[in-house]
Amino acid sequence: MGQLDTKTALVTGATAGIGLATARRLAAEGAHVFVTGRRKEALDAFGEGFTALQADVASPGDLDRVYAAIAERGKGLDVLFANAGGGEFSALPDITWDHYATTFNTNVGGTIFTVQKALPLLNPGASVIITSSNIDVKAAPAFSVYAASKAALRSFTRSWAAELVERSIRVNAIAPGPIDTPGLSGLAGTPEDAAQLLKGLASGVPMARLGTPEEIAETVLYLATPASAYVTGAEIYVDGGASQV
Repeated sequence: MGQLDTKTALVTGATAGIGLATARRLAAEGAHVFVTGRRKEALDAFGEGFTALQADVASPGDLDRVYAAIAERGKGLDVLFANAGGGEFSALPDITWDHYATTFNTNVGGTIFTVQKALPLLNPGASVIITSSNIDVKAAPAFSVYAASKAALRSFTRSWAAELVERSIRVNAIAPGPIDTPGLSGLAGTPEDAAQLLKGLASGVPMARLGTPEEIAETVLYLATPASAYVTGAEIYVDGGASQV
């Protein structure tokens, strides 16, 4: 038997990287996994054990459609992995209102309403897991708006854990360091720039390498199961020691 047999999970931003690896890991443990993303061709690749829905977390209407589908299944929601997010480099003199608004609408607004709209469906004992970043406690030249959005998610984790504890719902965050994903490589303009970026990021990690999406997925699985029954309001750093050593 899997650790999540009979459970229902939702993973947002599930078409690549951390979201994809986590969706697969939760399904491997027996959960039925609802997955969302913006790229239809990637969603079409999900098979048995998944319900794939094209949705943008920054769109309230899209979120309503997702939760209507979960409600229709009739089993509530046991695991919510609010993972969708993103950002781009922009030094302080170059930050525009659109850059700020896009980052905060997706990372902050998208997370707020992903969790809020899930509330009627969350079963007693459910686990809510939010993707933050170790950059929420580190300096981030040219990445300050993204870092601020992730710091906001850390604050939400504490507050929502306090609000939902009486419903026996746990809320925790994971804070990945540099993880080898298409999204990370995509911050660079060319393949050569991407290789240089990844090499530089790895050099700043005490373990001297990038993390893998599968390593993050294992941490999410821990937070999704009774193995973490006495953990709420926490942020777990999965960054090879970059924020700790």
